[in-house]
Amino acid sequence: MDKKNALRAGAVTAGTTLMMMLMSSPALALTPDDGDDPGPGLTVVETLGLFVAAPLAIFLVIAGLVMVLDKSRKQEPEQS
Repeated sequence: MDKKNALRAGAVTAGTTLMMMLMSSPALALTPDDGDDPGPGLTVVETLGLFVAAPLAIFLVIAGLVMVLDKSRKQEPEQS
């Protein structure tokens, strides 16, 4: 029964993805709209920094803060 549900879920996902790809029209992006004022393009380094390095750095900062500020660890009993 699990195989049947997994197959059905895969078919629905694939069908939805296919329909979304067919209904979208990226070719219309080539025609500029009135009022468009595109800026200069990004270099490869700027693109990698903006879409790879910056999110990774933000993730690492958040993960580090969570690890440092975690209060759920057991406190070691003091030995006297």
